[in-house]
Amino acid sequence: MAFGWIDEQAEARRRAGLVRTLRPRPADSPLLDLASNDYLGLARHPEVVAGAAEAARNWGAGATGSRLVTGTTELHTELERELAGFCGFEAALVFSSGYAANLAAVTALAPHGSLIVSDAGNHASLIDGCRLARGTTQVVAHADPDAVRKALGTHEGPAVAVSDTVFSVDGDAAPLAGLAEACREHGAGLVVDDAHGLGVLGAGGRGAPQAAGLAGADDVVVTVTLSKSLGSQGGAVLGPARVIEHLVNAARTFIFDTGLAPAAAGAALAALRLLGREPERATRAREVATGLHARLTAAGLEAVRPDAAVVSVRAPSPEEAVQWAADCRAAGLFVGCFRPPSVPDGISRLRLTARADLSEEQIERAVRVIGGTRP
Repeated sequence: MAFGWIDEQAEARRRAGLVRTLRPRPADSPLLDLASNDYLGLARHPEVVAGAAEAARNWGAGATGSRLVTGTTELHTELERELAGFCGFEAALVFSSGYAANLAAVTALAPHGSLIVSDAGNHASLIDGCRLARGTTQVVAHADPDAVRKALGTHEGPAVAVSDTVFSVDGDAAPLAGLAEACREHGAGLVVDDAHGLGVLGAGGRGAPQAAGLAGADDVVVTVTLSKSLGSQGGAVLGPARVIEHLVNAARTFIFDTGLAPAAAGAALAALRLLGREPERATRAREVATGLHARLTAAGLEAVRPDAAVVSVRAPSPEEAVQWAADCRAAGLFVGCFRPPSVPDGISRLRLTARADLSEEQIERAVRVIGGTRP
């Protein structure tokens, strides 16, 4: 029978407690949200929503084509210019998603004969980029510049190291300065995904590379998403102008994909400008994360110390993590639940996101619910 193997895999997932289901949420959900990546609380901000609406009225519902045909509007180039300037890079290129941006950066910058050194904790989009690239990938120990240095030392020819700046599972930050030093010793490039750093780290939320002194470096390329701190949709690659020009001509997820919808571009631009006027939002997101961690730890929970806005709480097993998250929902709190294969170390977790717009009362409430429903 066609696709008969699907039933076998479904049963294996059921036995392992790893079945995933979609849960559509209403527009007016009563749950306290500590699961989304809306770190700055901008997804529903009136200015951001107005930016999306105005762009849709001016440009229509869709981009109408790939960026190289009709999909590039004046709005796209305005967003790219301001995003590059805000983060301190020479140029930027906007994609339809952060996933597409990562696939583009890795595949286009790792040609045949090159070496890709990939952190063991990297996001799936970076991993898939490595798999699709024509270069050879070597996976190294998590957040270890010496492991990167050793791997690069075994190769002659083009090379690039690839890493998240803030890892999405535990919220720990990569040692960017050490990674850059290791790459420079061997003439390699550094590609980092700042999806969880933009809007939270750096001066006024300008990102982890800016905080590490790497913004604008000619050997550093940064990918970002517009769907987390900026509350919109889409992604971008930032870097030297010659790298961006290369992506326009070589990145398949740019050349063959429909451009980002104007509404998403308009919302992201409005959010970026709002962050520029209100840099304290980045500070507040970090404060909320630190406060959550302190309160959870004081309550006897095993929480990982956050470097940005992600707070991870360990669970005893995948089944208990799922039940814990369900019990939190029943008590009015929406939290993330990470379990294998999303977590390669096999440790299931509740994943909490610290939003800049959370009040102290909401933080206390979240801690009470999580502590009161623990397995």
